[in-house]
Amino acid sequence: MTDKLRLGGMALANGVLVHGPTSWACAVRKEDGTIQVASRRKRLLASRVRNPFLRGPARLLEALALLPQVKRALPAAKLPMQNGRTVATMAGAAVAVKGVRESDGLRPAAQELIAGLLSLAPAVLALRGGELAHYHGAEHISIGRYEHGEGATKEHERCGGHLIGPILATTAVGNVLAGLAPGRMRAPARAVAQIGALAASTEIFGWMTRHPDHLVAQALSKPGHELQHRLSTAEPTDAQLEVAEAALAACLALEHGADAEN
Repeated sequence: MTDKLRLGGMALANGVLVHGPTSWACAVRKEDGTIQVASRRKRLLASRVRNPFLRGPARLLEALALLPQVKRALPAAKLPMQNGRTVATMAGAAVAVKGVRESDGLRPAAQELIAGLLSLAPAVLALRGGELAHYHGAEHISIGRYEHGEGATKEHERCGGHLIGPILATTAVGNVLAGLAPGRMRAPARAVAQIGALAASTEIFGWMTRHPDHLVAQALSKPGHELQHRLSTAEPTDAQLEVAEAALAACLALEHGADAEN
């Protein structure tokens, strides 16, 4: 039996992006009702990075590098960050985080925890806009069917939402430690702490997926599961699932050697 490829994905406002070890494919529903699909080879492969400290940042960079490539290949794709409301929320969250960190009435650990929660607001708001949550559910179901067969649900065990628990904890610890640095070194210390938190969170997340029955893994995954269940995903329609399946099929075809779509 052929081993299943490890796939990831991203919901768009009008479609789904699916990516594998070396390729990606995106499918969108156009305004005239037709489905348009594009697929390409990845230009940056995070799988080649073996250093535990660099693997997490490399995976994030790989995902971000896909977005302009997707937009060039498929101009009809509506990326989540194109939403003006999301951009405004990001700016508001940045101001709120700065205010929390400058507050004298909170302990450092509480400051970092609140700041971490505020920083999630733009992503949560984006996922509640329009059809995005429904396409997020379609993404999970299509990948889940490929991996586990029929019966897949809109919640998926490898959704990036499961990083919330680890990243809140590691970011809070890292920034508290960075806050102990001398004033002139505090900014670079925070930058190093952010990279370290991302690296540590990714490694913890990998451990969680390998040990789903462990009590610590279940505790860390609880916030992400609740986010998926209650906010970030919704049951898709058959038409939305059709789009997700088209992206999945195109990605698998390219991973298995077919030519990319023009």
